[in-house]
Amino acid sequence: MPNVKPNIKKTTTVGVGVIIFKNGKILLGCRRGAHGAGEYAIPGGHLEYMESFEECLRREIREEVGIEIDDPQFIHVSNTAHYSPRHGVYLGFKADWLAGEVENMEPDRCDGWEWYDPDNLPDPLFKLTAVTLEALKSGQVYFDKE
Repeated sequence: MPNVKPNIKKTTTVGVGVIIFKNGKILLGCRRGAHGAGEYAIPGGHLEYMESFEECLRREIREEVGIEIDDPQFIHVSNTAHYSPRHGVYLGFKADWLAGEVENMEPDRCDGWEWYDPDNLPDPLFKLTAVTLEALKSGQVYFDKE
């Protein structure tokens, strides 16, 4: 087990991320804060108590980006033990844009959202975003400690 500071709560969380497609492009935002600052990521967040995966996806997208999604589909699951001292299980999904204009609803956590051509993505990508994109291309659904 990684060396965990005594004041860090030793819990495992469930996170989600969603590749959202609109007109052949995907939505990415540049992260702010200590975890992945300066890296580009798909929108997502954490599962709340007794929430379904789909409820979580839709809530997180509304909270972060202010849009609605359609047809969410599971892509992969990852054990994210390498983010010590954080540990989580991460579920990657894809969905289509349904309605609304993209807004940066959490400017303290993201510098802004843009639509990108999947063949010309900004760099660097947040690790879990890169894993989700790889899973979408390869069809691999399980990543242990990625």
